[in-house]
Amino acid sequence: MAIISSQSPSNPKPSQRKGKDNPPAQDLPAQESLSAKAPAQSPKAAETQAGKGVAASLVQSGKSLTGKPEDSLRPQQIKDYIGQKSLKEVLDIAIQAAKSRQEPLDHLLLYGPPGLGKTTMALILAQEMGVACKITSAPALERPRDIAGLLVNLKAGDVLFIDEIHRLPKVTEEILYPAMEDGRLDITIGKGQSARTRSLDLQPFTLVGATTRVGALTSPLRDRFGLVQRLRFYEVDELTEIVIRTAQVLKTPIQPDGATEIARRSRGTPRIANRLLKRVRDYVAVKASGAITEAIAAEALELFNVDPCGLDWTDRRLLTVMIENFNGGPVGLDTMAAATGEDAQTIEEVYEPYLMQIGYLHRTPRGRVVTPAACRHLGYGSDTLPPGLSAHQVSLL
Repeated sequence: MAIISSQSPSNPKPSQRKGKDNPPAQDLPAQESLSAKAPAQSPKAAETQAGKGVAASLVQSGKSLTGKPEDSLRPQQIKDYIGQKSLKEVLDIAIQAAKSRQEPLDHLLLYGPPGLGKTTMALILAQEMGVACKITSAPALERPRDIAGLLVNLKAGDVLFIDEIHRLPKVTEEILYPAMEDGRLDITIGKGQSARTRSLDLQPFTLVGATTRVGALTSPLRDRFGLVQRLRFYEVDELTEIVIRTAQVLKTPIQPDGATEIARRSRGTPRIANRLLKRVRDYVAVKASGAITEAIAAEALELFNVDPCGLDWTDRRLLTVMIENFNGGPVGLDTMAAATGEDAQTIEEVYEPYLMQIGYLHRTPRGRVVTPAACRHLGYGSDTLPPGLSAHQVSLL
């Protein structure tokens, strides 16, 4: 990596230069010195500089514009981690065994849908082991020197967390092979006939990889992880505990039935539950007062187009178009994209997975088909069926 120094021997500071043409800077008035050296600023640059001044004053007063309140929502110990009971048991055994042998944890691969707590678990592992955790993402490791710099700077036992590890470039991935297995970093010095390879010994470390697409990992990389664990979706009671804990951290009064109502609409994902809680908190601050109850939570989430099953406006529109325009299906993906105005990839990767998980949509060789449960949820009974769709057809969907 190129190292840029703030001081250069060839360019001494103005205060270090001697001569009649270079008087000391302190001999000039402060305002004249600044006005003489500072170029004219555009209005946009002046506005940016003013914003920086406001941020600096907030930081000096103990406040911060760049603070991350979501960090405080993450549990710090494995006993405070709610849900994922089987995963916690496996990791608790691994942590205790590693501590008894005074060795770092084995390399760990966590996979599952986004928002289930993979990053949180990596931070907890580092906290439990009493080591530092360095976090990065695979797209940020474009060049070999990026991953080499991280590996060389790791201390004994440190945790290196790589998010979306399935997106690692091939060259970067191959550097990890000897690092994970033998604690060795192979580097090439020079080019052409004068090139030579040197090996650097690395401190023993733990690599924690997180991915939403475990099948996209290559076999050589996947097989080098000693622990491969999947995170599952959360139950309503587990999400209720998470919502209550988050409300306590955010100092927001909430009743158990209000937490349950938010948890029911969170799609089994803690990240969505925390997001909905913040939106309900905003609603209470403006439209209501007191603690979050079941009625207030339902009213607020209906305002944000989140129904009791967690479906938003787009989810319901996809199902409604399939029922009313295509008699419940089967209908092709491209046809659905044209009928709804949504991108085909967005429908396939964002909306369809959850609709299939809750049993509202089926994929068949002929196309997508709406299920009877979806018809009942949207209120399509025998007396409200769209033209061309009979009750018998709904029962056969």
